[in-house]
Amino acid sequence: MKSLLNALQDGRLIELTDSSKNKALEYLATLIEAIPDIGVDGGITEKVQAREQLHNTGIGKGWACPHARSTRDGELVCAVGWSPAGIDYGAPDGLPVHLVVMYFVPDAQKNAYLKEISSLAKAIKTQLPLQDLSSLTDLGEVRNRLLDAVSVALESMVPEAKARMIQLEVKRAEVQSGGGLALTADLAKNFASLSILAIPGSNPIVLCQDRELVRALDGFGPLVLQLSQTGRAEHQGIEVVLRSAANYQPDRVLYDCLAIRVTKPAT
Repeated sequence: MKSLLNALQDGRLIELTDSSKNKALEYLATLIEAIPDIGVDGGITEKVQAREQLHNTGIGKGWACPHARSTRDGELVCAVGWSPAGIDYGAPDGLPVHLVVMYFVPDAQKNAYLKEISSLAKAIKTQLPLQDLSSLTDLGEVRNRLLDAVSVALESMVPEAKARMIQLEVKRAEVQSGGGLALTADLAKNFASLSILAIPGSNPIVLCQDRELVRALDGFGPLVLQLSQTGRAEHQGIEVVLRSAANYQPDRVLYDCLAIRVTKPAT
């Protein structure tokens, strides 16, 4: 749920003070149009409202996920609106909507959108705190609950992410061994779990049982930025894949990661 995480980090979580559905949609669309790379010529307000006339985007449990498609290039982005009182949205389950997650979907990002909306729907279905929206009292609490949801969703992706990285390492091993799989038995030695503590104004701190990994990654400034933007980073022949992230007071983030040593061809 990368675009949802980006929205929370970039300040696109707002309180909806008007309980009108149309006003809520207009407010969130304007928020997305304010992003410099999108602009008002994206016509998001009109597209969202027109689509809503054809199909109600309430998905139940107090959630709604309207979206606007575009032929323009760009990234998948979203904005989130929280309504303390709840909006009469016409959702299938008849419940008022407290969280509206609006997406801007360029054509090239359709698959990314479908993957994200599927992950969000699964999180809502399986995480009870995401079904208890009426108990939320302020934006800070809303943000923390959404961050927790993103962390759980990332954690659930670990087996898939790890499998992809193992496949990548196997292919590299095949190339280096002339097509054989003699090196496959050693792949497990190339993986290690580690934590990265990010503190504003300081270099990231790497926590790991592998001393060599700590020496290679500790103090690497761009590490946290790369992880937060793309979910992975590479430095000195080591690939780092983000598994989950947890926020701690006052403004610290602990990243749980998987490190993979990338074997270099002999020279």
